[in-house]
Amino acid sequence: MLVNVSYNNKEITRKVDNEVGKPFTLKERFAMKGIGSPKLYIKETSVEIANLLLLDNNLDSCNIEMRPKGIIIRFRSLLETYALVIPYYKLSVYKGDLGIYSVFKDHHFIKVKSDTKAIQKFFRKFLDYKADNAPTSIEDL
Repeated sequence: MLVNVSYNNKEITRKVDNEVGKPFTLKERFAMKGIGSPKLYIKETSVEIANLLLLDNNLDSCNIEMRPKGIIIRFRSLLETYALVIPYYKLSVYKGDLGIYSVFKDHHFIKVKSDTKAIQKFFRKFLDYKADNAPTSIEDL
């Protein structure tokens, strides 16, 4: 779900919370040593996201927020903030070329540059969290 989150809209907030869960509590954030990514530089995106990013001339960047049932990728374009809401069951992450992570959900994708250890550590953290909290699959029974 790609939504404009620039303004405080209760309906959009409710939809996002239903999709990926309410934000972690402060205690949980300290226990996890943070739930947000460092600044990620966007290399390539799907058509719908690319059309939004083409509107301004700024450097394309985003960040990722972990939630109990998914992640939210936020980016800005023309003074507006957009969020790509991805529940864990629809999330696919690929490590492609040297220093590039690709995050996919249905027909949306974002490829980001991962040239620092902090970014690689964050991706490892949220993939481990996804694996630990995923429901039991049929193959495991």
